Amino acid sequence: MNANNAMRPLVAVLGMLAALAFPDVQAQAAKTFSLKFNHVLGPKEPYHEGFIRWGKRVEERTKGGLKIEVFHSAQLGKEEDIIEQIRQGANLGQNTDSARLGNYVPAIAVMNGPYFAETLEEVAKLRKAPSVLKWQEELASKHGLKVVCFNWVQGYRHFFTNKPVRKPEDLKGQRIRTPPAPIWQESVRALGAAPVAMAFGEMYPALQQKAIDGVELVYNNIPGGRFYEVLKYANETRHIMLINFEVVSSKWFDGLPKDYQSALVEECDKAGEDTSKTILRLEAEVKQQLKGRGMTVVEDVDLAAFRKAGEQAYEALKLSGVRDAVHKEIGKK
Repeated sequence: MNANNAMRPLVAVLGMLAALAFPDVQAQAAKTFSLKFNHVLGPKEPYHEGFIRWGKRVEERTKGGLKIEVFHSAQLGKEEDIIEQIRQGANLGQNTDSARLGNYVPAIAVMNGPYFAETLEEVAKLRKAPSVLKWQEELASKHGLKVVCFNWVQGYRHFFTNKPVRKPEDLKGQRIRTPPAPIWQESVRALGAAPVAMAFGEMYPALQQKAIDGVELVYNNIPGGRFYEVLKYANETRHIMLINFEVVSSKWFDGLPKDYQSALVEECDKAGEDTSKTILRLEAEVKQQLKGRGMTVVEDVDLAAFRKAGEQAYEALKLSGVRDAVHKEIGKK
């Protein structure tokens, strides 16, 4: 028997021992992961393109090991329902906001309050604020919601109505749609209107049927939803800079290989930053489009009066102290 033949049984035995000691190494190497990502916006919105870009970058970095499938227009279901499924460990993702996350960690809702953050630079500082880091940890450890990133800024929310609005008193008696979360409702109420909680997809028919008198949205929502057909005025109150959060299941995230986790988070940050800059750049173009479609843009809004009125929202929800603490952490006066 030559030396090679003598070694074969030993090699076979060592191979068997390795397989017993590391039974899932080969399976783990071959395992792929998928994420179904849901958002309520239309396919022509800048966010949709941004989410598609995020998915492509993640798939490239993981060599196909992690794929993100993006669903627009709430195709997978209502935002609140998807978030509950995420909490149970489903391989789902959702674009959401701190107002809805405030249903689990109340203090985080402050980030969607009136005039809380007003520039992309302030949003960037929030990512390192101790209070915000604490809230994210609580969402993950206690509620199963992993915040992948939150630097997706949809722009400034304004009131879109059929009557001109220049001061809070002009909103008196007007029924304005809001998402179903306390900070949104209290903000709209504080700013002078009557809030009506309603899903995003229900707004257009509600305006047609005059169940509501207006909405408060960002400029880029208007063309995509064809709201210029049922609304006459864009009133530039800039009352909320809309910060969005991309969330997945903590359980699902923790089950990803570490390099996949890094790819998911880092590419989310990059796509969010790029998309936010694009949106703010597009606002001027969208404004001109809306003028061309017959809408009137009200620019001479009394912002000082709206800022003062907005204080009532923080007071009503006992979030004034929370807001002040975070503003101190990021150096906002």
